[in-house]
Amino acid sequence: MPASTPFPDVAAVSAAVIDCRACPRLVAWREEVATTKRAAYADETYWGRPVPGFGDTEAGVVILGLAPAAHGANRTGRMFTGDRSGDWLYGSLHRTGFANRASASSLDDGLELDGAWITAPVRCAPPENKPTPQERDTCAPYLDAELRLLPWRVIVALGAFAWDAALRHRGWTGRKPRFGHAAEFTFADGRTLLGSYHVSQHNTFTGRLTEEMLDQVFLEASRLVREIDG
Repeated sequence: MPASTPFPDVAAVSAAVIDCRACPRLVAWREEVATTKRAAYADETYWGRPVPGFGDTEAGVVILGLAPAAHGANRTGRMFTGDRSGDWLYGSLHRTGFANRASASSLDDGLELDGAWITAPVRCAPPENKPTPQERDTCAPYLDAELRLLPWRVIVALGAFAWDAALRHRGWTGRKPRFGHAAEFTFADGRTLLGSYHVSQHNTFTGRLTEEMLDQVFLEASRLVREIDG
């Protein structure tokens, strides 16, 4: 369970995430998936644990998803790694200057991020990709700690779940700014929340999200960081 005292650094957050067993339903599901596996990965050893954030600890941009994919991050141990959603995300990050390569397959593939940190409100793969509000709230201290420790200026929220989580973690009250692709909201301290459709197969296969649309969001995030930094 998340520590009651503040984490000293991002490495401590990641270590606590990996050891977490706070949500019985999620623990049971992630471990079941890691045991039964998908046929294509039958010979692989699944990670089967909560997935920590990944990237540059001096990041100006935090990329916020939903939760690890059952046969993606839950298999490989890194956010958006080993599935088609990750291919889309890292392809865009490579084209826009945030990643040194355009794909992510495993923890030892050489992928590095520059200026970006990837994380999620929920760190275990949930059944049907749908965490409960209680599971989301139990996991919240990890994201709170990352947002406190990272020197971010822009959050890119991949999907409405991430958009709402970002607002909640910023203590937003009152009428909620509306989520949409390329939606933009500036907080009182000058930091910015950007919206993007999630890189799910549903969105990318149907053309609801194109490579150009995704690239434009990350180019805007890069521009905003430069603007805020002066």
